[in-house]
Amino acid sequence: MPKRIALFSILVPDYDDGLRFFNAIGFETREDTDLGNQKRWVRIAAPGAETEILLARASDDRQADAIGEQGGGRVWLFLESDDFTTDYNTLKSAGAIFEAEPRTEPYGKVAVWRDPWGNRWDLIQFADPDRSGTGG
Repeated sequence: MPKRIALFSILVPDYDDGLRFFNAIGFETREDTDLGNQKRWVRIAAPGAETEILLARASDDRQADAIGEQGGGRVWLFLESDDFTTDYNTLKSAGAIFEAEPRTEPYGKVAVWRDPWGNRWDLIQFADPDRSGTGG
């Protein structure tokens, strides 16, 4: 049985643009290896996170068309925060586009945002550390 999701990829038009944005929001670059033929193995993650993101440069028209659409228009990425206001302001300063003002839901404080390529994310600070959403 698999143990965990080690990493997943996000399509970007350019590795360096991807690194600039994610580094600006506080992610760390864990690896950036040149694989030749204009390909790189670029792993990033939030500090201390186990699961990593692989930045994948779109290499053909089909992949380029999927940039920002990997979730089919839905929020498909969830960035957990333990300091919502600070992280909200950091994201805004880095160029994230928030779709609406933050709101409080039974499961926590949340705001939907888009990265520079159109991927929809939730910035979320869970009400309960176990993420149950039950309020205790």
